[in-house]
Amino acid sequence: MSLADHAEAAGAPAFTPDPRLTNEDLAPAARRNWKVFDLFALWMSDVHNLGNYTFAAGLLVLGMNVWQVFTSLLTGFVLIFIGMNWMGRIGQRHGVPFPVVSRIAFGVWGANIPALIRALIAIMWYGIQTYLASVAVNVMLLAAWPDLESLTEHSFLGLDALGWISFLTLWLVQALIISRGMESVRRFQDFCGPAIWLVMIALALWVLAKAHWTISLTATPHPVSTGEQWRQWFGAIGLILATYGTLMLNFCDFSRFAPDYRTVRRGNFWGLPVNSTAFVVLSVIVTAGSLEVFGKAVTDPAELVARVGNTWVLAVAALTFAVATMGVNIVANFVSPAYDLANVWPQKITFKVGGMISTVAALVVTPWNLFSNPTVVNYFLGGLGAFLGPLFGVIMVDYYAVKRGRVNVDALFDATPGSRYHYRHGVNPRALGAFLPSAAVAAVLALVKDFGDVAPYSWFIGTALGAGLYWLLNRGRAGAEA
Repeated sequence: MSLADHAEAAGAPAFTPDPRLTNEDLAPAARRNWKVFDLFALWMSDVHNLGNYTFAAGLLVLGMNVWQVFTSLLTGFVLIFIGMNWMGRIGQRHGVPFPVVSRIAFGVWGANIPALIRALIAIMWYGIQTYLASVAVNVMLLAAWPDLESLTEHSFLGLDALGWISFLTLWLVQALIISRGMESVRRFQDFCGPAIWLVMIALALWVLAKAHWTISLTATPHPVSTGEQWRQWFGAIGLILATYGTLMLNFCDFSRFAPDYRTVRRGNFWGLPVNSTAFVVLSVIVTAGSLEVFGKAVTDPAELVARVGNTWVLAVAALTFAVATMGVNIVANFVSPAYDLANVWPQKITFKVGGMISTVAALVVTPWNLFSNPTVVNYFLGGLGAFLGPLFGVIMVDYYAVKRGRVNVDALFDATPGSRYHYRHGVNPRALGAFLPSAAVAAVLALVKDFGDVAPYSWFIGTALGAGLYWLLNRGRAGAEA
């Protein structure tokens, strides 16, 4: 149903949205068919991936034990659950995606700033995640069929033939899924989320059996002092918040399809504190078991599966890891830029077109070369990532403290000077005034080596600064613009 149809149904004068601000994908969602399981599966798709496994396993290697990893990441996921509910409520209540939600705080044109920042990060990571998945698949393919080694002898643009085959296969499958729209995304994640659980449980049982069902929950490969363990404990919370800060910012892209807020809360509860923590525990148990079996902690699940030595197991695992990575990629790095780019030019760019632009861009940047360049990953993507916390802080304070949850949805599609969210030339100077210095501080903390001890907390610090500055700039205005 269009905005004009909504107005007519309510008996209000017909409102004609500005075509420069709307299309069918950016307008309030007419179909609200995402159930608790769909949101639960979304989180399974996002959490069940090689990156999160390696992250959790890496904490064990750094000196934390199983219990410490469990409690730190449980704490982190509870905080993420709260943040997702805040953003999820906005999306569900008003039915609009992230770039339109951003118009509430940043203005009808200023919203392109947070949207394009989020899109650029997502496109880069989409390519990198696809590449990393192809590497994992290649490891298992070569273990299963050694004759494929001949395909690795020559390279083009920095990638060998086997790498190109694996990468392009994953790339094309993801493009096909996104080209069919959000309903296709929902159905795909409903499948791929649970799929990785089956492989992970089987892998855990295999490792535990090899370890004679005996592992230590307090041992660590590299013991460190108690003080260092506490530093790592808090650092793990900060890092997991920064990792999910990307999706926390645009979770409204998904919650807009939920029929009510209760559905959002329940889906988030089962998907975040419960499922995510369980996956982390399983990952760490498998890693601890590998320490018992192989004498070293194997933090790469692809390497661990390769040690099984069974061709069919390797083939199934390769397929499952590929599906799992496609799941997280579509959820975290594909949907967002599709909407974000559509917001730039709604008359020409739809959700599907935005998705295709993102896909092509992710290929053109040759992500394997990006990933092999620490400067790009650490400084460019790390710096941009530091911007996400301040954006979240500004948007949350604006909606809940300044606007107090009262939003004129029609005005989000109105670029007339003097309209509710036009602010000054379509941009809210107070939002920029809070965001820019907060982002600068967060970026310095994240990137400058002298601040290495506080770098894991850059997202949290940036969020607090953005929220605090925006509140100060809007003192006395709470509810005035609602």
